[in-house]
Amino acid sequence: MTGMGLLVNEIFFSIQGESTWAGRPCVFIRLSGCNLRCTYCDTEYARYHGTQMTIDEICKKVFAYGFPIAEITGGEPLLQKETPLLVKRLLSKGYTVLMETNGSMDIGMVDRACIRIIDIKCPGSGQSRYMDMENIHRMDAKDELKFVLSDRADYDYAKDVLASVRKTIPESPVLFSPVGEKLDPKALASWILSDRIDVRMQLQLHKIIWPDVVKGV
Repeated sequence: MTGMGLLVNEIFFSIQGESTWAGRPCVFIRLSGCNLRCTYCDTEYARYHGTQMTIDEICKKVFAYGFPIAEITGGEPLLQKETPLLVKRLLSKGYTVLMETNGSMDIGMVDRACIRIIDIKCPGSGQSRYMDMENIHRMDAKDELKFVLSDRADYDYAKDVLASVRKTIPESPVLFSPVGEKLDPKALASWILSDRIDVRMQLQLHKIIWPDVVKGV
């Protein structure tokens, strides 16, 4: 056994719905707990409820799916001190490991071989003041930045951040995603085309495939 382990909300096998990995099968490890309260949060159920599991127990469930891509998400994974150890264990077993983080905590504690997807909160989230913008300087070219946009003001904010980001990480993928039922994807697409900014617009693929499913599929 490894330490006290982590509080796990759910482990499931599904189609990756976001990031440049969208469309790929993936084993998801959703950890419990979050330090932010975004206005559009779609995983509130992960804030409080979970099962304490050792890293050995988590890996046993992950390995049982027999697929070598895993994503650690939340909640906020970096709230739990053994998350970096879980990342290392999966990497040591030959897994491609993704970790999605809300942008408020230092990603430097996680092995650089992990693909770190950083969600930079815009003003519409109500949480933009909590961002650790130093994470931009901790990124590698393979890491990804995500902006979830509620309206035009969020888009303009993200565009301004992007201008400074590109000076530091010119090659990292940047993702713009509209908040469902708040921002029309057509509007976002038109702004991106009009401004000719080099970003990847994304929709939440899993919600298109399974629109009535709240938790992991």
